[in-house]
Amino acid sequence: MKVMNSAFRARLETGVLSTCLCWKLVRRDGELVALTDHDETVVHDGVIFEPGAALEAGRFETAGGFRPGRAAAMGALSTEAIKDEDLGAGLWDGARVHVYRVDWSAPEHGLLVWTGYLSEISESDAGFEANLISLKADLERPLGRTYSRQCDAALGDAHCGLSGVDGLSCDKRFATCRDDFSNTENFRGFPHIPGPDFVLAGPAATGNDGGKR
Repeated sequence: MKVMNSAFRARLETGVLSTCLCWKLVRRDGELVALTDHDETVVHDGVIFEPGAALEAGRFETAGGFRPGRAAAMGALSTEAIKDEDLGAGLWDGARVHVYRVDWSAPEHGLLVWTGYLSEISESDAGFEANLISLKADLERPLGRTYSRQCDAALGDAHCGLSGVDGLSCDKRFATCRDDFSNTENFRGFPHIPGPDFVLAGPAATGNDGGKR
């Protein structure tokens, strides 16, 4: 739920139309760019938002439950703020985005309307289009390791721990790690976990002894 202070609400209820969108973008390397679609500089919450990026909001969608909401923005490239080469190098991929609706005539009044990440950026002769995804996307990130019978290390990497294996191959099976490389202590699979056959197997047809198979 977005919280708006009473003073800002009162200004909007009078029919004031002096609001603009302010975009604060923070790259993963800490580089910050603050832009506004207003034609003059806007200072809100201690951040200076510069005009001239020609950013245009496409949509802001909020999803229920744990499904990530999405947004979109379009704009012309700014040679001083968002450079073509930086976009091409992927420096803006995954950048944190905060979007505010601010009263430019009284910039102490504003409302955070969106927080998320830049997920996809496409370029064209006219500018760029960016897809944004909300912070709920963090809930979809895989954490930890996946249980698998096969090893999840690459032959010769830090997890595998072997050296001098250039030109060799490994099928990631426990037997291969044990018999061909004598490297079972570094095997990063789970060869002894029950498989689907065990889970789906029914009671023994004969010799049922109370649960043992």
